[in-house]
Amino acid sequence: MPGFEIFGKEEKQEIQDVLDTGVLFRYEFAEQRKGVFKVLSFEKEFAGYCGVKYGQAVTSGTAALKVALAALGVGPGDEVITQGFTFVATWEAIFDAGAVPVFTEIDETLNMDPADLEKKITDRTKAIIPVHMLGAPARIEEIITIADRHNIPVIEDTAQAAGCRLKGRHMGTFGRCGTFSFDSVKTMTTGEGGMIITDDRNLWQNMSEYHDHGHDHVVNPGGRGGEGRSFIGFNYRMMEIQGAIGLAQLAKLDYIVAEQRKNKAALKEAVAGIRGVTFRNILDEEGDSATFLAFFLPDAEKALAVNRVLKENGAGAIYFSDNTWHYYPKWEHLINGSTLARSGWPFRDDGSKRKVVYDPKVLPASAEIIDRLLVYQVPVILPESRLEQMIVAIKKAAEI
Repeated sequence: MPGFEIFGKEEKQEIQDVLDTGVLFRYEFAEQRKGVFKVLSFEKEFAGYCGVKYGQAVTSGTAALKVALAALGVGPGDEVITQGFTFVATWEAIFDAGAVPVFTEIDETLNMDPADLEKKITDRTKAIIPVHMLGAPARIEEIITIADRHNIPVIEDTAQAAGCRLKGRHMGTFGRCGTFSFDSVKTMTTGEGGMIITDDRNLWQNMSEYHDHGHDHVVNPGGRGGEGRSFIGFNYRMMEIQGAIGLAQLAKLDYIVAEQRKNKAALKEAVAGIRGVTFRNILDEEGDSATFLAFFLPDAEKALAVNRVLKENGAGAIYFSDNTWHYYPKWEHLINGSTLARSGWPFRDDGSKRKVVYDPKVLPASAEIIDRLLVYQVPVILPESRLEQMIVAIKKAAEI
């Protein structure tokens, strides 16, 4: 990853199609655009690729989460459960919907631990957002079973797992809906952008209208339809140029995943030589999107020592225990309740005592896992010289 590694003539041609019409807006201007609706085409093709009925393109993966939460009716007074190892966007969207994020432990899938999920459900839980982190599946079937027992909708945060499958079924298709990110470092990219997929027509209709200021989409999405509005919305519309790039990138997604699998296999073979190493639990190796290679050392001390040698030899791994974007105890703005709102929202309602407090030590099982975790991002294009450099570094790390 990411998809920009293989930008080429296909993306340029799709963009040129848009520029030739002069229409960058995704709706209307039918005569001027002469049948060119790139975002509409991208929605249909992405939904078809994933095997669902509907796709709703939006401006980002974060917007996809916000639109999905809004369409499901999540708001103030509600709780939404997600995991403590994710990108900050997951819980930012929950707060922005007016709800309160509740965090679960992860297990060695590096995703939501279903057993801890069960403990976190209350009568205020109105949605569950498991994250298919680092391109591999959460225990989504177990999570869905728990959610169904409590009649709680599941939104799959599939931002990092486009092209990933479990038992032949695409991630993002197990819950009520699945959200994707196409930002600049994702497996397939439109620079910025996102998508929500679902088989629920009513949910899709609400998402479609909400993301376009609540406009009535009776004749959606070629034209907006009527002039009435059933509810307030906001603007999360994807632009035609993003849709154009998305079409070209989607056509390459299976190739991207295949190349990542090949490169991941080569790196994994080398890493297996490190004493004491074990690998992340991938629930379906055949469906792996292979965007990352995640491996564990026996303890934090060994993980840091191994990574020190890797860095010294030009092949350092990601040590997520120090990462400030993806790991719960490192989110200082969450822990400290930092906000620009004078009222203190979303941590306070009126400047008084905090109503939401996050303790950095409440996920000890996750900390034990993350402290001994090292991760390599797997590129689409891995030159032989770079692979050899990494293998040499890994072999030196194996000597300690």
